[in-house]
Amino acid sequence: MDRIAFFRDLAIIIVSAKLCGLIAQKLKAPQVVGEIIAGLLIGPSCFKILGGADYAGADYLSLLSEIGVVMLMFSAGLGTNMKDLLKTGWKSLLIACVGVFVPLIGGTLLFGSFYGFGEFGSEKFFRAVFIGTIMTATSVGITVQTLKELGHLKEKTGTLIMSSAIIDDVIGIIVLTFVIGFKNPDSKPTDVLISTGLFILFAFGVGFIMYYIFKIIDKKYEHHQRIPILSLALCMFMAFSAEEFFGIADITGAYVAGLILCSLKDSDYIARKVDINSYMIFGPVFFASIGLKTEFSGFDTELAIFSVCFVLVALLTKVIGCGLVAKAMKYNFNDSLKIGVGMMTRGEVALIVAQKGLSVGMLDAKYFACVILLIIVSSVATPLILKSLYKSDRKIYTND
Repeated sequence: MDRIAFFRDLAIIIVSAKLCGLIAQKLKAPQVVGEIIAGLLIGPSCFKILGGADYAGADYLSLLSEIGVVMLMFSAGLGTNMKDLLKTGWKSLLIACVGVFVPLIGGTLLFGSFYGFGEFGSEKFFRAVFIGTIMTATSVGITVQTLKELGHLKEKTGTLIMSSAIIDDVIGIIVLTFVIGFKNPDSKPTDVLISTGLFILFAFGVGFIMYYIFKIIDKKYEHHQRIPILSLALCMFMAFSAEEFFGIADITGAYVAGLILCSLKDSDYIARKVDINSYMIFGPVFFASIGLKTEFSGFDTELAIFSVCFVLVALLTKVIGCGLVAKAMKYNFNDSLKIGVGMMTRGEVALIVAQKGLSVGMLDAKYFACVILLIIVSSVATPLILKSLYKSDRKIYTND
């Protein structure tokens, strides 16, 4: 590809993604949705301004997208609040575990009922499991914003939702690691378990050392630019080490790097600096590339029906799974429903998992349409349902 043409295409992607992102924000939808739609508009699906996956710049975009997804997962790790995580303890852990397990089973059964399971351990079987893996992800950003607006973010249910969503993502990444590990026909369950266990030990060892090194640097050079630069270097090193030495997804390494640094005094400062790069170029390119890679040419009636079922199963399994656990913990019906609904939003992590599936050959591009539809529907439905549930609370208290 002509080097100059690449800069032109990059300019088109950035402007289109930001413009569509702003429009989405004005319509009270996440910017992510707008950026994905930008990719759909300029790619092969609509106006064909760029040629999509087949055009010569796809390799460049794939590299930029990979950096973007690693930085997004690093930011997610940095944004983790360990104190909040430990505050709700076993309740959050139990809700998160069920919130991962039920959608995983639901998604696997859904794909199998449409396209068959194949033999255990076959490529088709792992495709079914991977559809379930996509459903495990929770994006709490929309829920947090809604709870802020309603003034219930710091309450018991709000804290529980946030903590459960964080743990949910950690478990989801572990599930992704296992599924990708088992995909290799030469791999054995014991090999996958050993490599994952070794990576965890490696992460603890590196994490312990790096945390204290960064703590010393942070104390000496508070709010200095060298801190986010070194942090980004750690992120890239962990991403590389995870995949190169342990066969673990690079995004897992990036997420762990964020967790290592999330308790630093300057963690917010690091996150802001990292987000500047992610917001300006790598994030928009990643989300727009999702749209660019989405193909509607094979979108037939069966896939349309599957997409609708995919959305319904993804939403209901979160609500039912998390809601029932909350009810078993003696929360009333309304609060249990709030927890279930608060956990059903999907966003960046679902896209990241889907993107990883595409890169390792476990997902066809046509299924991106299902994931995009899920993100749009959950992003719109969650705030509306939560607001309705809190309004009904006020009516009950007023009548009492």
